[in-house]
Amino acid sequence: MVDSKKLQRSVEIVEQLREEILSGQLPEGSRLTEMDVSKRFKKGRNAIREAFQKLTHQGLLVTRPNRGVVVASEPPKPIRDLIVPIRQMLEGYALELVFDDLQESDFVGWEAILTRMKAACAARDYAAIAETDIAFHRSLMERTGQPDLLAIWEAMIYRIRSHFRRTQRRCPDPMVIYDEHRAILDCIKSGDLQAALALLNEKIE
Repeated sequence: MVDSKKLQRSVEIVEQLREEILSGQLPEGSRLTEMDVSKRFKKGRNAIREAFQKLTHQGLLVTRPNRGVVVASEPPKPIRDLIVPIRQMLEGYALELVFDDLQESDFVGWEAILTRMKAACAARDYAAIAETDIAFHRSLMERTGQPDLLAIWEAMIYRIRSHFRRTQRRCPDPMVIYDEHRAILDCIKSGDLQAALALLNEKIE
């Protein structure tokens, strides 16, 4: 039987460390130890070990000889280029899968993410822009209710995390990033699946 309190302790650590890795606060090669993280979060070693295992499964951490657990490096460009069409296929499939079953609560969740994204774009906070960008697309994958599909998506997306920051920093006006996601959500709300799919594929680059 799963201990829900124990699981929640691990989830909180995973979410915080994941945000710091995605935003670049914990750069590639940063070393993490169970002792340091345990002291920081005031959690037991078992919870820390479980969090490390989850983040390793997601491709954000890796175990290195004589160094312990470190923040993983990203794959070379040819692999990153290969991920783009696969990601387009996965997210397009996810949108088609849930499109006719979307509820008001789904749109409320997306609107909340877009509100944070708009504020981040206005402030040119690229770490927060990257976080909300990933959160928007991740929420779509979560909505499918298929853990295997989400796991495949996570395994790819977290390996190209700095791609989001690099791409967004090249944008002269960060508000364009918000406008792109706003257009996707508006198409979904209007019931135009094909237009939403086209915009989604265009955004994934």
